[in-house]
Amino acid sequence: MVSSTADMEETIKQLEIVMRYHEETKHHFNRYARALGYLDWANQPNPFRRYEGAALVRLAILSLDEEPLSPPYEDLYSPGTVSSAPISIRTLSRLFEYALALSAWKQAGGSRWALRSNPSSGNLHPTEGYLLIGAVDGLASTPGLYHYAPKEHGLERRADCPDELFAELLHEFPPQAFLVGLSSIHWREGWKYGERAFRYCQHDAGPAIGTVRIAAATLGWSAPVLHCLSDETVDDLLGLNRTEDFAGAEREHPDLVMVVWPTDLARDWRRGEERVLPLFLDPGAVRELAKQQWYGKANRLSPDDPVPWEIIDAVAAASRKHSSEWHGLDLFEPPLTPTLTLGDSPSAGRIIHQRRSLLACDGKTSIPADTFYKMLARVMPRPELEVLRRPMPWDALPWDPTSHLGLFVHLVDGLDPGLYILARNPGKLDKLKRAMHEHFAWATPSGCPPDLPLYLLERGDAKRLASQVSCFQDIAGDGAFSLGMIAEYQEALFNHGPWFYRRLFWETGVIGQVLYLEAEAAGVRATGIGCFFDDPVHQVFGFKDLAFQSLYHFTVGGPVDDPRLTTLPPYGVHVEGEERGVDLP
Repeated sequence: MVSSTADMEETIKQLEIVMRYHEETKHHFNRYARALGYLDWANQPNPFRRYEGAALVRLAILSLDEEPLSPPYEDLYSPGTVSSAPISIRTLSRLFEYALALSAWKQAGGSRWALRSNPSSGNLHPTEGYLLIGAVDGLASTPGLYHYAPKEHGLERRADCPDELFAELLHEFPPQAFLVGLSSIHWREGWKYGERAFRYCQHDAGPAIGTVRIAAATLGWSAPVLHCLSDETVDDLLGLNRTEDFAGAEREHPDLVMVVWPTDLARDWRRGEERVLPLFLDPGAVRELAKQQWYGKANRLSPDDPVPWEIIDAVAAASRKHSSEWHGLDLFEPPLTPTLTLGDSPSAGRIIHQRRSLLACDGKTSIPADTFYKMLARVMPRPELEVLRRPMPWDALPWDPTSHLGLFVHLVDGLDPGLYILARNPGKLDKLKRAMHEHFAWATPSGCPPDLPLYLLERGDAKRLASQVSCFQDIAGDGAFSLGMIAEYQEALFNHGPWFYRRLFWETGVIGQVLYLEAEAAGVRATGIGCFFDDPVHQVFGFKDLAFQSLYHFTVGGPVDDPRLTTLPPYGVHVEGEERGVDLP
């Protein structure tokens, strides 16, 4: 009992630190969250981590018409439509190309910067990717842990993993399963955004989950998050706690690990038996990996020391997940591959390659109501279903949805402008109604699909209001619609613990990635908005306490291209000039 009481007291202490961080990093009309107030270009961190001394295997740069071919974009959302590709050096190249690779270079004058498949706050890219996989022809004849180097589109071998240890780590998973890990370098965001940077690092982990899951779907592979791992186990697995490998370099913080496998292979493996997919790894086996041969030292990213933000260090420590739970998911029979019927859809690869964050909206492009409804349907996770039966990519998140969308609708043909709400978990509708303004109408829009829980709250021109609460950015009012992602905040933290704070942001990031691709498929463009006035947003919708909090904003509309910018291919072209970031919403 003493130990239990002490544990409870420690959890409360850490929860207070997390919630204090959230409050202190809110933007207000009269005060923004603390940051330097200027950009120290001379100390901007390198956006590309490398492990000096680790052998690099470059992956093939594949064109869209080379094998493995991308399926039509719409087929990603039809279960069983995409047959599983075999695991090979080429399919791994596709996976990382669509998930974490460069998608283009932008140049303006003497400056250039890279865009990636995974969007990032301010294009600063704090997220690093890792791979633990068995022997693959063209990669290595033995299992190993790799760091993904996006600039080179290659894999750096960080550690050896004996065959028997790899088998022990993954013996309860489907055949040919492997692991993809993600970490964050807080300084990459802190350099620009100061104390709010921890939020943005968690945002960015979310789109990376989405890009990995969607990239896996193009190959007919499954990819859920191993939700029950402790951060200590993620540290051990990815080598992030190896002090000697980060001497003098900016540290990486553990985010998560996903398990990936060819979906079709699970059919024969299952053979009618009851199978459970574990959401954990044996911590003891992972510690054995930490004892193996490791290679490479992390490069230093900034010439000078990072600016210390004590509040980020405090919330990073307080939101660590210390426990490992031994939970799993029922692994159901994968559906048989149906006949393809969506031949006129653009390829998923093309949509992924062309994704861009819009820098300005034209204020006049509208979208049809049916397109708007389709976009919203794609972010519905169907929590009433077993996790692995949920729509892609929501089968990657093994927890019930926590975020709902408060929408500012401006230019949607057939819909009244005004405030709307999308209840992503319909079971929480009554809770939302009780928490919001009493005068809201809660009317079902004309033509809205019956299974889409979208409600008109209040008619009226919301363009100016949307811009005001998004730090006076015109981009929020000049699009077809914008939105705030409203999370069930207090109850989620109290029920799960302070570590769940990060997962709230991850979920909003996956929502954003789905909307990015949906916008591209609809012929418009989108961007995330990290700068918004937190409490004024809550006042717009009537939220009065900490039950709900807005964590992320987003806008969709007709893009205005900047003629000063030149777009260059992601690989194979060398451009002279300084590599530097770009200022985005």
